[in-house]
Amino acid sequence: MKDTLMALPWWVRWIAIPAIALVVFGSLLVSLISMLVGFLFKVLLFVAIVAVLIFVVRKFTSSSSGGGW
Repeated sequence: MKDTLMALPWWVRWIAIPAIALVVFGSLLVSLISMLVGFLFKVLLFVAIVAVLIFVVRKFTSSSSGGGW
């Protein structure tokens, strides 16, 4: 197999084969990347909401004199 690949011209090894792989597996790669980006967005959104919640709770509890609502 290695001898067969080495016998091919350089442009087939470095351009044609990766291009064919992208055409065949392109939709799989796009779906995996979009799923990863969506997951990271949800994690960042969760962290931001928790940070805002902590900020609001600390703001109200520090401003109240009786310690209650």
